[in-house]
Amino acid sequence: MTTVPLCVNFECDFVLQLVPVESDFTMDQVAEAAAHHSLNRRVKPQPGRTLRVRLQDGESPFDRESTVEQAGFQVMETIEVYYE
Repeated sequence: MTTVPLCVNFECDFVLQLVPVESDFTMDQVAEAAAHHSLNRRVKPQPGRTLRVRLQDGESPFDRESTVEQAGFQVMETIEVYYE
């Protein structure tokens, strides 16, 4: 298990966050780690909606069960976390 710092652009947040995640985190865990820094601070929660992860400017999200390692995230890679 390796710590991978990611630059996270959370939908509707004007602040990019540096979020450390573990290489074995699933995309749901990555989204949860990112949400900790934005929800109820600058972004209003949206109950009942699912958070998804994609590369910045990516077309489609990663599978929710795929891991950081499987996604091939590099140190300081920029990802987007958004509500589906």
